[in-house]
Amino acid sequence: MTHAQIIVLATPVFLGAIAIELVIGLARGRNTYRLHDAMASIGLGMMSQLVGLFTRLLAIGIYALAYERVALWHLPADSPAVWLGALLAYDLCYYWLHRAGHRVGVFWAAHVVHHQSEDYNLSTALRQTSSGALLGWLFYLPMAAVGVPPLVFGTVALIDLLYQFWVHTQQVGKLGWFDRWFCSPSNHRVHHAVNDRYLDRNYGGILIVWDRLFGTFEEEHDEEPCVYGTRAPLRSFNPLWANLEVYAALARDAWRARSWWDKARIWFKPPGWCPADVAERHPKPAFRIEAVRRFDPSMSRGARAAALALFVVALGAVCALLWYAHQWAMPTLLGGTALVVLGLWLVGRLGEGRTASRAVSTLTAAD
Repeated sequence: MTHAQIIVLATPVFLGAIAIELVIGLARGRNTYRLHDAMASIGLGMMSQLVGLFTRLLAIGIYALAYERVALWHLPADSPAVWLGALLAYDLCYYWLHRAGHRVGVFWAAHVVHHQSEDYNLSTALRQTSSGALLGWLFYLPMAAVGVPPLVFGTVALIDLLYQFWVHTQQVGKLGWFDRWFCSPSNHRVHHAVNDRYLDRNYGGILIVWDRLFGTFEEEHDEEPCVYGTRAPLRSFNPLWANLEVYAALARDAWRARSWWDKARIWFKPPGWCPADVAERHPKPAFRIEAVRRFDPSMSRGARAAALALFVVALGAVCALLWYAHQWAMPTLLGGTALVVLGLWLVGRLGEGRTASRAVSTLTAAD
């Protein structure tokens, strides 16, 4: 069974868990869902999986090549100790990739997608980047170098990813001893917060031990509720712009910079860094948490119905593409992916308060 097919089989579980969380939130009077935001988050996950049909071959291919050419050993794939060691090693490599995703501009440009939602719920877990595979493989090459077989690597990567789904919720409180060792809902809420106290903390995927070891742990404090999103809010439900916005901002500032050294290093500086000459000519307002306002455009009943219907159709198409990807020709996959992305773009337009006719009319507008 392929990676894509496993995701298809897991989809009803994801959606069922989202429905349960929604019901619990409504019963408690603490609903954390908004329809347009949830569709945007899940849609970005759908788009990520489709793009992964093409980019995953790159990442796995590079890993397999490194395993064949530079591995010091070829560890046995039938050893439980190898599997456990590989899961721990993957989680450690993920920690450093995740940390780079918050501290290095070009990695943040990919990872930012996961943080753009100003809600925090299980749909946020599905909000994934479509460009992460382009550079993320670099952090896992040590596993290839010590001889972790590609099959073992791919499996533990999927386990690590699936584990992180359940921690994206506000309906589960602190869990005592579990919070001290593992990434938990409380620990991961801190990670998604933009508060000064919480910013760039708790990078662990399965284990929070890495954060405690490397000085990036912060506990959730009852007296300071988490504020979610990014410090430069997206303010859009457009899935294409969600994936491109930070790349575009980096490219714009690199173009504006006078120094060639600044043009190069802006991609590797922490998010928000700007060359002095660019900051002087194009100042950006300072972040103030008290000024944060959620992007929450109103939707008419007609727009809601149209967006939801189109979203369901897109979801069905994604499941079909993922399930039959290993059988269908590349032009079919590319065409199907393009149509799904177009559908998700229209869902985003409707979510931004556009009428169905206006959303469709933009496809043929001269400007």
